[in-house]
Amino acid sequence: MADNPKPRKAPFNLFAKHNRGLLLDIVVFIANVFLMRLLLMFVLGVFKDANKEEPGAQLLLLLGAIAMWILPPAGAVLKRWHFHRRLAAEHKTLPSADSPLVGCIFNPLIYFSLNILMMSIILAGVGTTLLDKKTFDRGDVFVPSIFIGLGLTIVQTYLIYRYFSPPKGEPSSRFLLSPESELLGDICIFVNMLLFQVAWNLLTLADLPRISGVADFFGRLFFLSFVALLIYFPPRMFYLAEDINRGRTWITMLLANSPVILRILIGHSNQTGW
Repeated sequence: MADNPKPRKAPFNLFAKHNRGLLLDIVVFIANVFLMRLLLMFVLGVFKDANKEEPGAQLLLLLGAIAMWILPPAGAVLKRWHFHRRLAAEHKTLPSADSPLVGCIFNPLIYFSLNILMMSIILAGVGTTLLDKKTFDRGDVFVPSIFIGLGLTIVQTYLIYRYFSPPKGEPSSRFLLSPESELLGDICIFVNMLLFQVAWNLLTLADLPRISGVADFFGRLFFLSFVALLIYFPPRMFYLAEDINRGRTWITMLLANSPVILRILIGHSNQTGW
């Protein structure tokens, strides 16, 4: 009796839902190599105009900060039901929070601290763009805005981390059940990552000397690892929750950030603005 043939593995599909993290890393790498210079020049121009107190530039920066604050919870809400339904269908589970690596990267305190920073930037932008400084500095305006910002940040962080918990039932919204919901959630995550990459690439504009020795090299490497934890992992963690145990994940994340890392580790004289 002939042996049963072994089932063939499905061909690799970069655009498969379980490869969204890999696709994001590739998009970030391409953006860092080919697109980021144009984006940085545009952003620097906006900063220059904002320093001249041009309302349009100040409003654009404020909208950018608000987008970086809103897009993560929006993506989490839009993708949550689809994400956990697919995991259940594929008989997969998320990594245990008891793992030191998982516990460190997915620590809510890291994201909450980042969100507090973003909210501070938003409040400062509101105070200079939508209100005059004297009005914003008044106690009956400034103090309530701080507590409102803190409360909104707590809710935002909760919505983000609820993404990692399986929903107890179907969402009541029909849109959240539709494929368009998941696609829109992915778009939110991708756009948010590119916005964070603009901030990450601003480090390449610093006038850094070349590495002077081993201690300098490891000092910069430690600094980059810390900054990457704050800038790259938070917008990446929605996909990292699923592929953190894949070896290629860490290679592609390193590849995605390699243009920035090389520029900072090697050092350069920033005479041309790039």
